[in-house]
Amino acid sequence: MRRALTLWLPLLAFAVFLLFPFYWMVLTSIKPNEELVSVSANPFWVSRPTLEHVKFLLTGTNYPRWFWNTMAVASAATLLSVSVSFLAAFALARLRFRGAEGVSLGIYLAYLIPPAILFIPLAEVMLKLGWFDHLWALVPVYSTFLIPFCTWLLVGYLKSIPREMEEAAMVDGASRLRILFQIILPLSVPGLVSAFIFCFTLSWNEYLYALVFMSSPEHKTVPVGLATELVRGDIYQWGPLMAGALLGSLPVAIVYFFFVEYYVAGMSGALKG
Repeated sequence: MRRALTLWLPLLAFAVFLLFPFYWMVLTSIKPNEELVSVSANPFWVSRPTLEHVKFLLTGTNYPRWFWNTMAVASAATLLSVSVSFLAAFALARLRFRGAEGVSLGIYLAYLIPPAILFIPLAEVMLKLGWFDHLWALVPVYSTFLIPFCTWLLVGYLKSIPREMEEAAMVDGASRLRILFQIILPLSVPGLVSAFIFCFTLSWNEYLYALVFMSSPEHKTVPVGLATELVRGDIYQWGPLMAGALLGSLPVAIVYFFFVEYYVAGMSGALKG
């Protein structure tokens, strides 16, 4: 009984607290409009479930296009950012040069700059390059806030890998590139997965840059499309909104579900550094 009160009961309360928003999204997405606006209906249950909101979302809006836009941009930005961050982290953690610690700290401090400040100079750059309303332009834009933190994260993880392994390989005649791709890269998989999850999550949920730099409906992402197309003044289409939010949260949830062990290992390895 004591174990149940001190361990399982708090864990149960915590799980209910975390899962309640998903339950509410599912509930709202299958509720008919009559129950959504009724004051007498049970707010925590649905009497006559319907899929009309999901059908309207998938057929009456550009949600499928928004979904694939978000998937393409998030995947490309993640791959670009993780690749650049890994090379930068290897240089900062393994190559001995003056000012490496200062450069590493400066890269991390760059991540702390709010996006609301950065989008003004970025807008001028985008305008001069002619990249406004081009979906692929979001990939380098997202990298501006993904690369700093991922580099700092991977620097800490790479420092936790013993140098003796590299020194032994160098004694056997291995070059820096061979050490990087055949020794460091396989050992860095947990850290890379952590950086991948971090980048993918931020890219998927990003709102400000996608709102400012994309104007065409077919170039919108899921967060922007839901907020601009399903909210008209003070009229909120709660059923389609919750259905879109639920479907939009599935990719990130799936990524966390399959790679959570690597994520924890990568974070713990980075903290050791």
